Amino acid sequence: MSLVLGFAENSIQLVPDGTLILHVLIILVMVYVLNATLYKPINQILESREKRTRGRLSEAQEIMKSVKERLADYEGSLRQARSEAYALAESQRAEAMIERQQKVNEMRAQLAQTIATEKEAIQGQAAQAQASLEVESHQIARDISSRVLHRSISDAIN
Repeated sequence: MSLVLGFAENSIQLVPDGTLILHVLIILVMVYVLNATLYKPINQILESREKRTRGRLSEAQEIMKSVKERLADYEGSLRQARSEAYALAESQRAEAMIERQQKVNEMRAQLAQTIATEKEAIQGQAAQAQASLEVESHQIARDISSRVLHRSISDAIN
């Protein structure tokens, strides 16, 4: 039996006694003290860090959204400015073409007028030349006739 009692002294007794209540009270006091001094401040720090992180993240997302909107507005205004520039260039080109065509038409009209006056002048000169040639041809014919016939020819012959 002493052998059995020897084992009983070294074994754990599972019979609750008054110290159990003391241990539970000590644990509860420790939990309250640790919660008040350690866990709440740490949880507050972690919570504020999480709020700042989420706040910064949402702020960054808002900034990115604003940047995207501004970029879209910029690209839209750039496209509009390009189309306006192309339209302006096209209208100026069309005006230049119309002006060029008007100048070409004016030059053609002046050229046609100049050609007409030159034709009239040439026709007048041709008529003069023909008249003078006719007079000269009669003169030459008389000279040739008088030389061939060895006598003078009167002006009565036309």
